[in-house]
Amino acid sequence: MIKSLTFSNFFSSQEMSSFNVNSVRSHFPILNRSNRGKSIAYLDNAATSQKPNSVIDCLSNYYRNTNSNVHRGIYELAEEAEAQYASARKIVANHCSVRENEIIFTRGTTEALNLLAHSFGRAQLSSGDVIALTEMEHHANIVPWQIIGKELGTTIEVIPILPDGSLDRDFLSNVLKQKKVRILSLCAISNTLGTINPLKEIIREAHQYETFVVVDGAQSAPHERLNLTELDCDFFCFSGHKVYGPMGIGVLYGKAELLEAMPPYQGGGDMIDQVSFSGTTFASSPQKFEAGTPNVADAIALGEALRFFAQYDLKEVQCHETALLESARHGLSDIPGFKEHGTVPGKAAVLSFSIDGAHPHDLASILDAEGIAIRTGHHCCQPLMGKLGVEATARASFAFYNTLEETERLVKATHKAVTLLR
Repeated sequence: MIKSLTFSNFFSSQEMSSFNVNSVRSHFPILNRSNRGKSIAYLDNAATSQKPNSVIDCLSNYYRNTNSNVHRGIYELAEEAEAQYASARKIVANHCSVRENEIIFTRGTTEALNLLAHSFGRAQLSSGDVIALTEMEHHANIVPWQIIGKELGTTIEVIPILPDGSLDRDFLSNVLKQKKVRILSLCAISNTLGTINPLKEIIREAHQYETFVVVDGAQSAPHERLNLTELDCDFFCFSGHKVYGPMGIGVLYGKAELLEAMPPYQGGGDMIDQVSFSGTTFASSPQKFEAGTPNVADAIALGEALRFFAQYDLKEVQCHETALLESARHGLSDIPGFKEHGTVPGKAAVLSFSIDGAHPHDLASILDAEGIAIRTGHHCCQPLMGKLGVEATARASFAFYNTLEETERLVKATHKAVTLLR
């Protein structure tokens, strides 16, 4: 029997009525399409978010009316593009509560982490140093450090997770005390477990041992207001496409003094000051790290995405997303053999699970036939899958435009799928 699902199981009527999800959905045209002939229930938001009309219009408007290269032209079109591009950087900086010269545009979180490993890492690390990572990291926050570590002779210390998916803080404390940890790089929120790491506490402790802290914020940026000055991390990165913006654009924040001391990651274009065959001098940050033609249109659209998201009350958004998570969890938990991966209290709206006798890929195929889009696989977290003792999980991840009706569809379709697969 499928459990009854209502928001009232979890929240007061006042909390439920304060958030108008239908108004939110009206801004996202793709939510009106069908999937396999049924209305789409898009529950793969940890992979990428959908885009509101204002972001889509922003991209179209740029290419229709403003398209030109920046930093080069003195004609009106170029000046307009330059102004919009500069405004986008200002919007991002304000969103993060940092200075504009501390914001670098990248292609996404992956490129930002690679930039840090190959620039900051190469400048700061030497043989015998330790890079600390956690068991819950995305491949993008593992592989770049492995590459640079092999080159420089550093070692990687892995901080384990506890059975509920939380970070083993005692283990981390001992590593910081006993090892020469030069860099600690960790996610703000696990894309698989939904674990929200206590960053302020971790950063404060790491800095006591002169350890630099890099934060992969790809999963946290769509669900919180960023105050990176208050957080006091040394670096923070996120992707535009996960925060209702376009693909192909991302952000790297770094403390100004650290960015200025870092060598360039790539050469060419406007990252230079002066070039001659006898040598080259480089521009200041952020231009030093933005070689070549910038992704102007997507940067401007990212600014619009952040403006769009900022108009909503964050507490209402978080309450709504938590209600979705809890209703889905409640409805699925009575399936025999159901196991949720990541059960720490207060987690983000990510439900990663496995069901005995139902392979995640088979489950997702049946859900797809019902119009429901979820993610299956290792979620670019193969070491974590090994820790969990599985090859893959099913993952439903929620955004503020998802509805209770969609979680009910997820539950009903999953019950149906399990019946068919067993």
